[in-house]
Amino acid sequence: MTGALENIRILDLSRVLAGPYCTMILGDLGAEVIKVEAPGGSDDTRKWGPPFQNDMSAYYLCANRNKKSITVDLKSVDGIDLIKELVKESDVLIHNFKTGTMDRFGLDYENLASINPSLVYCSITGFGETGPYKEMPGYDFIIQAMSGFMSITGDSESGPQKVGIAITDILTGLYACIGIQGALLERNQSGKGQKLDISLYDSAVSALVNIGSNYLMSGTIPKALGNQHANIVPYQTFQTADGEMVIAVGNDKQFKTLCTILEKPKYSEDDRFKTNPNRVANRDVLVPLLQEIFLTKPTSYWQEKCRENNIPCGPIQNVEEVTNDPQLQARDMFLEMNHPTAGIINMIGSPLKLSRTPVTLRHHPPDAGEHNQEIVTKLYTKD
Repeated sequence: MTGALENIRILDLSRVLAGPYCTMILGDLGAEVIKVEAPGGSDDTRKWGPPFQNDMSAYYLCANRNKKSITVDLKSVDGIDLIKELVKESDVLIHNFKTGTMDRFGLDYENLASINPSLVYCSITGFGETGPYKEMPGYDFIIQAMSGFMSITGDSESGPQKVGIAITDILTGLYACIGIQGALLERNQSGKGQKLDISLYDSAVSALVNIGSNYLMSGTIPKALGNQHANIVPYQTFQTADGEMVIAVGNDKQFKTLCTILEKPKYSEDDRFKTNPNRVANRDVLVPLLQEIFLTKPTSYWQEKCRENNIPCGPIQNVEEVTNDPQLQARDMFLEMNHPTAGIINMIGSPLKLSRTPVTLRHHPPDAGEHNQEIVTKLYTKD
């Protein structure tokens, strides 16, 4: 096998980020992904920039490798017929049109399942295909606001803040990827496909994890704590003599070790700080005491001391520093590909490290309609 998902064909009618990110992961794992756009290219991210490299946007390139591209007019009978022919030979169809759009095209799950009963059909929408919000368009920023993400990001001075990346799109793409692979595994037993209804809103709320659970148990509305943690102390940023760093003390033993490093062993014996629940309750007392000590020496000193004693810590790196990190370079997290239009492009690699069926870079992010002739010819000239 050349990939874990070799011989799986994905028909990708999605655009922008959640769907394309999902299908890129599936493509990285060896699936054949056919990206479907309107004539001329209808994925908005092709024009989202700068930066551009020979008219190719960095945004589009980040989520569309390992795919082939065809352009289809879904408003035409011929275009719909072509999709239906492709569905006959596909394992998965994924789209992120608004609720009801695929029904109007005659490409709803029921119609396509009658053509290919083993089809796994994944719908990605802002709010799902049921409920009072089902007709509303959903964008990452809107979902971050509505899901509670923004209410717990930032601090009392900044007010609500969004995460610096389109995190709900990424989460939704990952959930869709998990659901699709689960449905494919189940199909091995039943021989039948099924429909997946995945929404950005559901995915974001699912990702509230401990914050959501805290509220459900206590009834206390979570506050924005900036770089502090709701359930663990000390687990935050600290200013040093020459910068800032992160300390993540996950248990009482680590806290005792930290107090030794800080030459304040009495803190670990203080009833206010001895256990994590007490440290959380008394964070407003403890954190200023720790901050005063961290200001006495530079970041490099504290990082060395913490690492020597197995206290989780790390620098706050900018993206340039991340790309130069020797750990990430050793893990092949930054790669180059040749692109016929853009030339040599730099890409973030895959975090999936499989021993027997590793991720491969087989196709550059395609130009719109780049594979029209190849795919259509093969479709209509098969034996």
